[in-house]
Amino acid sequence: MDIRGPVVLPARREEIELRTLDDLTLVGELALPQETEAVATLVTLHPLPTAGGFMDSHILRKAAARLPALADLAVLRFNTRGTSSPRGTSEGEFDGGGAESFDLAAAMDFVRERQLPRPWLVGWSFGTEVALKYGLDHDVEGVILLSPPLHRTTPEEIAAWAGDSRRVIVLVPEFDDYLRPDAAADRFAAVPDAVLIAVEGGKHLWVGENQTRRVLTEIVAVVNPDALPLPTEWDGPLGQE
Repeated sequence: MDIRGPVVLPARREEIELRTLDDLTLVGELALPQETEAVATLVTLHPLPTAGGFMDSHILRKAAARLPALADLAVLRFNTRGTSSPRGTSEGEFDGGGAESFDLAAAMDFVRERQLPRPWLVGWSFGTEVALKYGLDHDVEGVILLSPPLHRTTPEEIAAWAGDSRRVIVLVPEFDDYLRPDAAADRFAAVPDAVLIAVEGGKHLWVGENQTRRVLTEIVAVVNPDALPLPTEWDGPLGQE
């Protein structure tokens, strides 16, 4: 069977709740490898909820559906405050990247409590703003930024990553709606160690199986390169969302 579209591979999946410092309950899911220990953890941050972003935005959903089985990764997804998905609605209201700092902190508290290994922040669009603004406050190995618009992140917040041991990986679509590779190179020039990957043919929403596979491959190349190349076919049992 081709691994594409809505295919869900086996994993241990658990519906979770996160509690923030300002007493909100956020809903989410943790997906772990079915039979092995995770070698690293992806803490995912979804696109803009006021534009339809949520924990099931397709790249994040497919990461949770595939990468526990294909790359031995734990994948934590959750709805930030005021965001709804089939999993449920997180309490609170969207705060434009302000109080979402509490949401990320709650996720990182969960990572520590569950002793999940080697956490990386994987932000997409609005999620990259949260990762850049607040990631330095947490014990992570680095950030992987998908389609960063840099609408809410200040030059000072970007420059704060310069000289830090935590890695900054930036995937910029060739035809992004908000920030294209040349402009991204200028904006991230203040972080000399940042790795900027221009994705040919890519668009902000990473539509299509080829773009999905490219993004997941780039994530695994950073977090667990021993798992590459990612298989494109699966002949075992399937999982359930």
